[in-house]
Amino acid sequence: MIVVVDYGMGNLRSVSKALEHAGAQVKVSDSPKELKEASGIVLPGVGAFKDAVRNLKEKGLWEAIVGEVERGKPFLGICLGLQLLFEKSYEFGETEGFGFVKGEVVKFELPKDYKIPHMGWNQVYKKKESSLLKGIKEGEFFYFVHSYYVKPQEEEVKLTETDYGIYFTSSIEKENVFGVQFHPEKSQRAGLKLLENFLKIVSSS
Repeated sequence: MIVVVDYGMGNLRSVSKALEHAGAQVKVSDSPKELKEASGIVLPGVGAFKDAVRNLKEKGLWEAIVGEVERGKPFLGICLGLQLLFEKSYEFGETEGFGFVKGEVVKFELPKDYKIPHMGWNQVYKKKESSLLKGIKEGEFFYFVHSYYVKPQEEEVKLTETDYGIYFTSSIEKENVFGVQFHPEKSQRAGLKLLENFLKIVSSS
């Protein structure tokens, strides 16, 4: 069972439908107990970092997620869910994240001809091989919507990068923790392939 974390800040329906389409049994839940019973956890998210941290803590989900990640359970963060994996964000002031990955979340500062948010289809280029990217071709297009991006401190966690005026990290992997800045649930065939790959990681763990 894959649990999609419901903390009031995500396109939960489209994420859960995409996971089901990829072959998962899915439960959308805000219950810490159900996180413990899950075989894998998906943390989607749209909105502000600070609000997300507050909502997760108020629902008792913060400690539950930390516990499950420390136990080695496969975990996938999507968009804001990726950003929350890092030590801190500067969105609306400085806010601490989970800190599973060293680094920070910063706002795009780009030439005038680049619109913020970065919105629409863009390519991802592999920094290293990963089970999460199996069968996904180099330069594949995924769908993005974001104004902030992650800056990992450690080179080895970077899975892909994307060019939008600068090259930024668009997905990461650290042990059992995965995160993507793009939206696989909006990325058609390539997005479904990535979710299928995550399900295989879950089933083999």
